Amino acid sequence: MAADERMLKELGIQSVDDLFSDIPASVRVDGIPLPDGMSEIEVVRTVRSMLSANVTAEDHPCFLGGGVYRRFIPAAVGAIISRSELLTSYTPYQAEISQGMLQALFEYQSFIAELTGMEAVNSSNYDASTALGEAANMCGRINEKERFLVPEALSAGKRGVLHNYTKGAGMQVIEYGFDPLTGELDLDDLASKADDDVSGIYLEVPNFLGVIDRNATEIKKRFPDALLVVGADPISLGVLKAPGDYGADIVIGEGQSLGSPMNFGGPLLGLFGCRQEHVRKMPGRIIGMTKDLEGRRAFAMTLQTREQHIRREKATSNICTNEALAAVAAAAYLGVVGRTGLRAIAKLSMERAQATMDALCQIKGFECPALRSHHFNEFAVRTPIRPEKVSRVLMRKGVIGGLPLARHVPSMGDCMLFAATEMTTDEDIGKLVSALEGVI
Repeated sequence: MAADERMLKELGIQSVDDLFSDIPASVRVDGIPLPDGMSEIEVVRTVRSMLSANVTAEDHPCFLGGGVYRRFIPAAVGAIISRSELLTSYTPYQAEISQGMLQALFEYQSFIAELTGMEAVNSSNYDASTALGEAANMCGRINEKERFLVPEALSAGKRGVLHNYTKGAGMQVIEYGFDPLTGELDLDDLASKADDDVSGIYLEVPNFLGVIDRNATEIKKRFPDALLVVGADPISLGVLKAPGDYGADIVIGEGQSLGSPMNFGGPLLGLFGCRQEHVRKMPGRIIGMTKDLEGRRAFAMTLQTREQHIRREKATSNICTNEALAAVAAAAYLGVVGRTGLRAIAKLSMERAQATMDALCQIKGFECPALRSHHFNEFAVRTPIRPEKVSRVLMRKGVIGGLPLARHVPSMGDCMLFAATEMTTDEDIGKLVSALEGVI
């Protein structure tokens, strides 16, 4: 009896078609209607033709930010992460054959710990949004309180992911307001909501509106009983004080700027660090340095708190894939640019943003900036017509404009968020101004 006949007999059916008997005949097709095959040359031409319709940041001025930015990536970063020893995003379970990857992740943790002022850093989370959700749940685990305070000026993506993460854990997310003139957090509103049931307070420096909030350094002093969670742009830490220096208990952030391209919004890299006293409550895994049986330096995963590694009821997270390759890229990037280079990139980003702001201020009808504060590399502009329409017109003119804020911060629905980086040139700014003048 042939193998296929034995299989059918074992399954108790007459033919392979019986496996699909539950599919109504009215929706079945006789074969899959695929087009004729192409040669490799034809496939390449077809794909290139399809891709040519994209308006990319490589070929057009780009002022889009809100969490993902176009930044210069040194060639060495691509060379390092392209090596076969590192080209994976998966967890290096077998330490004895993964020493290179483990060491690279250990260096990543060390870099991020120094930048953020935290004593422990994991490697790593999916992105900043999931890192925020994990941070909220971590606050609940630490002090067993259910309220978590977040700024009203928060990206819609982070807000949505945060609510998804906290709902099952029984956490309650409460928003506090911001000063409509400066964009800084409203201390009075925060104080009115920071009661004894608050597990943690989240703030961003710079915040979603690009504002460097002067109140950030006062939060831990005024609300010492709540855990302070700070969302930080790692590039800004080249010039701004480390969150750990002003009382942060947990620091999260988006690491895409550290050596990863925009790539239509992914893959991203969630930064996550905390104080040593809370390390057992932190999600993810930590790479540690130890010694092997012969006394040589070695690296291993020393803390693995997901349900795959420990008893389910003691797990802090069910993260199943880290962003190892993006973390290695971040380590390579920081190793290449160094302390001085990171500071220079941060300063240049601020200078380019200021130059963009100064240029937009000259356009009649645009209120620029919409918020009277200190900014890092982003700022809000109030537009005379709907920002969504401005964005479409700019795109038709070959300029990738700012981010319309209506979906993220409804009270600023007449504003766009413009971002500039070290990649923004005077020519880019000139094209933006020309295009906006055409809009009016």
